[in-house]
Amino acid sequence: MASESSKEELVRLIKKFGAYLTVKMSNLFSISLRNLDSRSVGALAGFAVAIIFTWRLLRSPSGPQRRIPKQQAPAPSSSGVSSQSTTTLVPSGVCSSSDDSRAQNVIDEFFQPVKPTLGQIVRQKLSEGRKVTCRLLGVIIEESSPEELQAKQATVRSSVLEVLLEITKFCDLYLMERVLDDESEKKVLLALEDAGVFTSGGLVKDKVLFCSTENGRSSFVRQLEPDWHIDTNPEVVSQLARFIKYQLHISPFRPERTASNVFTSPSLEQFFGCV
Repeated sequence: MASESSKEELVRLIKKFGAYLTVKMSNLFSISLRNLDSRSVGALAGFAVAIIFTWRLLRSPSGPQRRIPKQQAPAPSSSGVSSQSTTTLVPSGVCSSSDDSRAQNVIDEFFQPVKPTLGQIVRQKLSEGRKVTCRLLGVIIEESSPEELQAKQATVRSSVLEVLLEITKFCDLYLMERVLDDESEKKVLLALEDAGVFTSGGLVKDKVLFCSTENGRSSFVRQLEPDWHIDTNPEVVSQLARFIKYQLHISPFRPERTASNVFTSPSLEQFFGCV
């Protein structure tokens, strides 16, 4: 409000000065132009230019401005004075600052690192290994012992199925287990078939191996010479540490690391970050 009143006062002063100048100019032009020298004409021209420049300066806006409402906090009811909303002049620099902020957010979102796919994670975790051997019980199958498998139906763990299918896409995968009878073998094969392992993945039934002892499983692994072996038995893992490049020991506990090439995880899916 103070700036507007001062501006109006300045305009009134210029108008008064303009009226005075008009009278003087009319008197001046009544004199013969022959009595004016070059210095007087130059002074008049310069003064006229100064007047025009001042007038244009007052006419032009000081800058693009926007009015936005600025709400005040309500006064206490005891004062009896009602709160009123006022307006505040916001320079265009504030708007450009917010626009720059939004543009920067768009750029940051565009250049955010892309989240890797499960297939990329599997390949990275396996260090591009091309052959993998894996125990079934306690890793792929819910049941954890041959005795439990003999007494119950085999059940494929749903949480590990996606990881298993990704492994079969680029690895030569062999599944193996110690069983007590032929019926247990059929249970395992039926559970894998029902889960879609033989249809969705690259696994075939000939690559599901069975034996009657733990040493038999160790013998399978050494003959196949995989890049990775996955097992739950710490004794088997320890025996194979000298012969296999990498091993993953599946255990609910975190045992002491037996070798630099042996890794530990509570489950296969947790090792690949799926839980």
